Amino acid sequence: MLRVAVVGSGPSGVYTAQSLVQQTLVPDVRVHVLDRLPCPYGLVRYGVAPDHEKIKSLQNNLRTVLEDDRVCFVGNVEVGPGGVSPARLLELYHAIVYCVGAATDRHLGIPGEDLPGSRSATDFVSWYSAHPDAAGNGFTLGARSAVVIGVGNVAVDVTRILARGPGELRPTDVPQAPLDALGGSLVREVHMVGRRGPSQAKFTTKELRELGSLPAAQALVDPAELALDPAYTDPAALPAVNRRNVEVLRGWAGAAADDRDRRIRLRFFLRPAEILELDGRTAGVRFERTLPDGEGGVRGTGTYENIQAELVLRAVGYRGVPLTGLPFDATRGTVPHAAGRVLRNGEPSPGEYVAGWIKRGPTGVIGTNRPCAKETATSLLEDAPALLRRTPEADPVAALRSAGLRPVEWPGWLAIERAEAALGRSLGRGSVKIPDWQGLLSTALGSEAER
Repeated sequence: MLRVAVVGSGPSGVYTAQSLVQQTLVPDVRVHVLDRLPCPYGLVRYGVAPDHEKIKSLQNNLRTVLEDDRVCFVGNVEVGPGGVSPARLLELYHAIVYCVGAATDRHLGIPGEDLPGSRSATDFVSWYSAHPDAAGNGFTLGARSAVVIGVGNVAVDVTRILARGPGELRPTDVPQAPLDALGGSLVREVHMVGRRGPSQAKFTTKELRELGSLPAAQALVDPAELALDPAYTDPAALPAVNRRNVEVLRGWAGAAADDRDRRIRLRFFLRPAEILELDGRTAGVRFERTLPDGEGGVRGTGTYENIQAELVLRAVGYRGVPLTGLPFDATRGTVPHAAGRVLRNGEPSPGEYVAGWIKRGPTGVIGTNRPCAKETATSLLEDAPALLRRTPEADPVAALRSAGLRPVEWPGWLAIERAEAALGRSLGRGSVKIPDWQGLLSTALGSEAER
């Protein structure tokens, strides 16, 4: 039997497990899907916006894999300092596949970025998504104006959540405290700002269109600003997604303000230069006007514009972080690899593999993880004859417990699901997430202790 540990239970990890157990090259494969959280599904649970129910329903597909008899979910297991080391995992399994994603956000690197009121979009998403690391680190939303820096799907998500009216998120699984804060938000203007033009924006058209269909907010865009983009007048030569994006923005250009009391202002060709300060807090952002440089980038013009805002969220991308015990390419923010095989000093490291963002960088959508995972699984299975020459310890989960860890297996996760459904019923809502480590672990481990 080939025993594999997959570190990370998001889409890349679960797709890797699926590829391993559904193949026929190696007849007997068992996969333990490890995660530092007691809950599975990774960014599908803690990154997909709560009002994107169709995308969140992907959890049902991931669940089918994790309920396979050949797959075992093992949560609340930290890999690295304070947990289990990569070297120790290789004593417990024939092979390890690291699917740990890109764990931190990129910074702007401008003055004032660390002022109170200037935060990462990742913080905001973690707060309303009930990530336990965000417990006690919330948002009060007393600002009248907010700036979201970035024009990708994360920027669109946080802009949309900020612009929703009271009660719109009640049918979702947002915890009660963020729901109350969002319902009482004073934010009436959200500026979503990109340093390049509309033809280069990274959001997808479906997400962009959602901004134009919100019941409580109107999306506005300045046609003169759009016209700075050479492709704006005739977008026919653009890739399909970019062309559709430009066409949507053309339809909004110059629209008169309606009677909705919230505004989304999409801005382009503005590069953040400084977070402005008043009385020790964020008061706005100073932007430099940019123009296309003719080579796909932009150049500064030396002309500046200030946008007033008491809340600034940066959404300019993610970056992988080093995992103690594994090699790391600091320039790319990834683990060096060849077709998923981890490289140490340029040579494949026996039994160590990567998939997902830590392998290829933070690119693509959820579905991009399927071929990425399949490539890594194929490499691992090709290496199986050599991997099977080692004999790992008999019971990895027991070994983790002996080391002082408290693994949460599938029954513990099911207890969390039941508790969240009960919490929602008590609030007159659907299922509502438990937002803190103590609540999650006491529910999961208490249930397992009763077995």
